[in-house]
Order: sequence, then structure tokens, then C-alpha cells
Amino acid sequence: MSTPGFAPFATKMRAEGLPEIAIAAFERAYGLLGSGDLGKISRRDIAPVDDLPDAAGLAQWRDAGRAALDRTVVIKLNGGLGTSMGMTRAKSLLRVKQGLTFLDIIVRQVLHLRETHGARLPLVLMNSFRTRDDSLALLARHPALDVGLPLDFLQHKVPRILKSDRTPVAWPSEPEHEWCPPGHGDIYAALVTSGTLAALLERGIEYAFVSNADNLGAVLDLDILGWFAAEQVPFLMEVADRTEADRKGGHLARSRGGGLLLRESAQCPDDEKDDFQNIAVHRFFNTNNLWVNLRTLARTMDETHGVLPLPLIANEKPVDPADPTSPTVIQLETAMGAAIGVFPGARAVRVPRARLVPVKTTSDLLSLWSDVHDLTDDFRVVVSPRRTLPPIFVDLDQKFFRRVPDVEARFPAGAPSLVDAARFVVEGDVRFAGTATVRGDVRVTGPTTVPDGAVLAGA
Repeated sequence: MSTPGFAPFATKMRAEGLPEIAIAAFERAYGLLGSGDLGKISRRDIAPVDDLPDAAGLAQWRDAGRAALDRTVVIKLNGGLGTSMGMTRAKSLLRVKQGLTFLDIIVRQVLHLRETHGARLPLVLMNSFRTRDDSLALLARHPALDVGLPLDFLQHKVPRILKSDRTPVAWPSEPEHEWCPPGHGDIYAALVTSGTLAALLERGIEYAFVSNADNLGAVLDLDILGWFAAEQVPFLMEVADRTEADRKGGHLARSRGGGLLLRESAQCPDDEKDDFQNIAVHRFFNTNNLWVNLRTLARTMDETHGVLPLPLIANEKPVDPADPTSPTVIQLETAMGAAIGVFPGARAVRVPRARLVPVKTTSDLLSLWSDVHDLTDDFRVVVSPRRTLPPIFVDLDQKFFRRVPDVEARFPAGAPSLVDAARFVVEGDVRFAGTATVRGDVRVTGPTTVPDGAVLAGA
């Protein structure tokens, strides 16, 4: 491939020591950008997905799951810094429950499965350059994790593109601003270039359960594993029912050829947004909990020379995130869930919402800190059995609560009791002097200080 205008990018990437597969993948993405092919998918080209196997009906495969556990690896995407919450290191190092971090809990989940079933079950992180050192230092406190395989592999990085002339960004004052992660769709190439895929296969590991490190609901499920292995599914996506809160997120669909695909909001034509957001038509969304047959992946990567034909996602941002007036750059990314459209015979399975407990904002974090969620003896994060209400809605004013230190300072005694709260909205400069209990639908407006021991009750 010789894409017009790409030579300076190839030179920059080679000077940085990036592997040829990563360069080829970025060249493909750059070519798609130049041609205007942003992977738009019209409703005319897809059909809704109406019926899927349900994880609740897979109990008969549990024994098969136990048998396959020794040939399975847990992979956690751990490249995020949590910058949207004011963090400067891996989000997974944030303390979330009983003084434990995301990674502490993930490690305990894996070790519990090993001890219960007598399996080796490796845990492997996909780190970024910024998250690697701190995360590996935490894992080093758990020597039992070592099963003779690498504990991590690195996600690649790619150049950011100056929007004005489509050239590589030069930003000498902050060279890091010249680069960005290529999205979690990079996992497939990174598994190959790092040697991790070959090492796993050499050790007899055939199946991978992949999920985000900030989703503590994503615990390896033996029923799903058993069905996935016994049915020899090449690629499996866990999906959940869309609600009004998920209208703008990507949804599962079926191509006219009959295969499954993932359609993201950016891939929807502008005049079809209403159809895209219709949760009665498009019923399922991607939880980003994925299962991959590693032998199939190795074969497919070989056939495609390491470059999977994933749809392109193009995001525009200021080159300096702290200066919105700085030049606009384009970041090219792919999503790992989009691979469902690449593997013939790929499947999806409907799972309960409990398998998705994401933390994207400080509002999500406060909910997780609170008594809405419990940490079980087998280290699963679940909704408290004392809660009788639908999923809670928490909305903290981002002007005052965007950063984790802000939340800690304004809730010095920790999260209020929210187990009996339906909605908890905080607007303005609000501080909580101590413990508090929230019941029903509550809105607190500042400036104010909520006294210690306050009971806030709404409708």
C-alpha cells in the first residue's frame, strides 16, 4: 500500500520504534480518512436483531466451562488514565470498595476462580505507556499471579493528524501531545506484535475473556465460557438490553448478508439519528465484554497480514487539551467490538445489566463507593440485596465534582447512604460535613453545607 501523504507518518512511527503491523494499520486508517470512508452504515443496509441466546439459559454448559478454564486467559483493557476525572495515572489504581482498587479486586476475582476450580487462568493487562509501570507495581504485590506468562502487553500509539493539512502534528513544548492511542481495536495487533498471542497459544491457552478494567461487573462466567468453547464460536459479544440511557451508544445489528455487526453513533447517517436511537427497534448494546477464540484470531491475523478491516472512528480535539484554542487535530481509532463483523460465525449473547458496572464519571464512582453496591466474598461487585429500586441515577455538578479529589473533599466521610435513593442530583457548591442518608428522589442545590447525620428525603 502507498497512500498519498502517508510517508511522513511512516517515518515518524518508525523513528519511534513502532512495529510494521501498527504502521500498516494506521496507513489503512489514514487512507480511509482521505477517501471520506468513515464507515457510515445506513438502516437500509442492516436489520434489527430480535432474538439472542440468553446467558441465564446456559447453565447446562457450566461443566464444559470448568473444563475449559485451564485453557482460558482473562485480559483487561488498562490503558485509561481517567483524565476526565482529574487523574494522571491508571484509572484502575483508584480505590473503589473497602479500600481496594479496581486492580486489587480484579486480581482477587481471578485468584478466587483459580483456587475454586484448580485452574491456572492467567491475568494479562493491555497497558499503555502511561499506565504500565504503576499497574505492574501493583500486580507485583500478588506473586501468586505468575504462571510463567507475561502480565501485560503494550497498546500501540499513533500520530495525531493536523486537521488543517492532514500532516503529522508537531508540538515541541509537549511532545506527548503529538501521539494518541488508536482505540481498543488495537488489541488484536498488539497481541501479535508483543508476542503475547504466540506465548498464550504455545502454553495451550485457546480462549480469551476481554473486558474493561473499570467494569467490575465483568467477571469470567463459566456458563458462557462453556457454551463458547463447546459451540466453537470464533468471537462472542456480551450485549445487554438498551434503555433510554443507552440511546446514543452503539447497538448490535445484522447485515443484509446475515452476519452481526456493531453500529456506533459516529457511523449513523445524520438523517437517521431517530432510527439509531430507537431502543424498541435496536434492542441490544455492546457491553465491551468479549470472548475470542485465540486460534481463530491467530489465523485471521495471518490472513490479513495483521490488519483487521475494522471501521474507522475519527475524533477531533485540540492538540493541547488544556487549551481549547490550540490547533485542531484528528485522532483515528477503532473499536474492538467492531470485530464481530470480521469473524464469520461470530455470535452475541444477552447478559444481565449486572455484568456492566462502568465508572466513566465521578457520579458513577460515588454510586460504586456507596451502599448501592456490595463486594461479595468471591469479589464480585453486585447491587445490594437491600436495594428494591431500579438502577440509581446520580448526577454531580461537574463544575464542582469533576475531579476525584474534589469529590473526596466534599464527601469527607465517604459516600452517603444511597441504597434507598432513586435519584441523587447535586447542583452547585455543596459540601457534606459528615455522613448522610438519601432516600427517594433528592436534589441538593448550593451553595450549602449538608450537616453531619442529615437525612435527605424526596418523593
